[in-house]
Amino acid sequence: MNDSPAATPYRVLARKYRPADFAGLIGQEALVRTLTNAIQTGRLAHAFILTGVRGVGKTTTARIIARALNCVGPDGSGGATAEPCGICEHCRAIAEDRHVDVLEMDAASRTGVNDIRELIDGVRYRPTSARFKVYIIDEVHMLSTAAFNALLKTLEEPPEHVKFIFATTEIRKIPVTVLSRCQRFDLRRVDMEVLERHFTTIAAKEGAVIAPAALALICRAADGSVRDGLSLLDQAIAHGAGEVTEAQMRDMLGLADRARVFDLFDAVMRGDIVDALRQMAEQYAVGADPVVILQDMLELTHWLTRLKLAPDSAGGPAVSETERVRGGLMAKGLSMATLTRAWQMLLKGLVEVRGAPSPLQAAEMVLVRLAFAADLPSPAEALEALRNQPPAPRPGGGGGMAGAAPQAGPGGAFAVAQTTVGGAPGGGPQTAMRLRAEPAPAAAPGLPASFEDLVALFAERREALVAAALTSAAHLVHFEPGRVEFRPAATAPGDLATRMSRLLGEWTGRPWLVSLSREPGAATLREQSLERELKRKQDAANHPLVQAILATFPGATIEAVRDLGDGDVVAEGAEAADAEFEPASGEEE
Repeated sequence: MNDSPAATPYRVLARKYRPADFAGLIGQEALVRTLTNAIQTGRLAHAFILTGVRGVGKTTTARIIARALNCVGPDGSGGATAEPCGICEHCRAIAEDRHVDVLEMDAASRTGVNDIRELIDGVRYRPTSARFKVYIIDEVHMLSTAAFNALLKTLEEPPEHVKFIFATTEIRKIPVTVLSRCQRFDLRRVDMEVLERHFTTIAAKEGAVIAPAALALICRAADGSVRDGLSLLDQAIAHGAGEVTEAQMRDMLGLADRARVFDLFDAVMRGDIVDALRQMAEQYAVGADPVVILQDMLELTHWLTRLKLAPDSAGGPAVSETERVRGGLMAKGLSMATLTRAWQMLLKGLVEVRGAPSPLQAAEMVLVRLAFAADLPSPAEALEALRNQPPAPRPGGGGGMAGAAPQAGPGGAFAVAQTTVGGAPGGGPQTAMRLRAEPAPAAAPGLPASFEDLVALFAERREALVAAALTSAAHLVHFEPGRVEFRPAATAPGDLATRMSRLLGEWTGRPWLVSLSREPGAATLREQSLERELKRKQDAANHPLVQAILATFPGATIEAVRDLGDGDVVAEGAEAADAEFEPASGEEE
């Protein structure tokens, strides 16, 4: 009556092929060697902590350790061994999760201190039948702070018959007081080659035929996790009814064909936005997710960058013929500036697509920006072109810039010099445009020679409140050494003149007359500084070379004009240095 196949419960591959001993663990050679030697020599720690990403074998390793410690062999007289027999009562009971002395606890569902107290109460009793009482706590990072504190003393000095094994994916959330009491093992991601061999063996046992390209897609999607890979393999076998092709696997995962990713990336880099949008629509129509398409383009950008910097990377066994041949040709034809710019734009675009109401439309806009930016030169290339072909002189202004001697700027406040510095990314020189400022007159020694010197004196003597008031709330009417007259603003302190007179007398050794006036007076030093800064920006913006740069990068703005030293100043764009202008917000490179 129950002889039909449906009556037999199906075990998923991740459970069916779970390792039962250390020999079955794949990709964890260091862990296996250390634990094997420790068991053989009797140098067993009282507590272990296993960490790693999901699906690499943390809980499986904990159960294998429990079996190895409690195995008694087929005849019942054996001791702890690195190769548990799998036949004795302890091995079978632990494998079936029914051993009374091996307690497995999920800290994600039992996080409180009362749960740990219940565990600690059972620690003092000897095991019922096994050699060791083994406590396996999965996802131990989920325990509360109070639970960790309650566990500390027992964890440091447990009875000889007790072993603790912790497993976690978040090792940084474990208190250092717990880590210092445990022997730590980091389970690494399993390499793609190891996964491919393992999955090939399992597929053969299951009687499934899987194309090598499809198997490579499964291993890549598993991202080093054996359990994730087995779940995908299980799904793929069911999807293909025992025969899995690359096309079926891509359809199941929602991936675009690798060759089509190359075609799309090539169209974008050529600036052919019509062809790029057509390819995006075709891939979307057959079920490719726009987010996955951009992820594939991002991965391809990284691969091309690696090929450009390290061509030997193409020789790996996991590299397909398309990636090796076509990727090598594309890497040679694209500059590092183009690849790094594509990486940044795709990375930002991926975030936009994930949060957009219409992922397809957002992805198309990313392609549009990337295609139009592909034709733009880098800042160094644009400045080099301007240097080699200077713009025509502005009517009424100075002459050409390249190789010209410094000349007076529009207002006579600046002169222009052009300097070449090495180290441009493309191997050529990088041009920085400098505006040479006229030298300031030398200050007279002794007493403050100007109102600015007087304010600087207060700042130097750490009278910050007086210096701030003189800078922003004093309109100078008259100044000479020993006498100051100014009109205070409404925000100026009422005793400003009195304090100035007293302090200046103490510092200079002579009396100072500080008086208030109702005359308008000059602008405050702060207002003058702002006016000078605005004038510097205007003078810089009126210069032919700056105008040419602004024309080359539409939407760019002059953010600051700063001194470089030796009287030189440089005009900076948004987030730029040495006149390398970046677009303003809302514009792409």
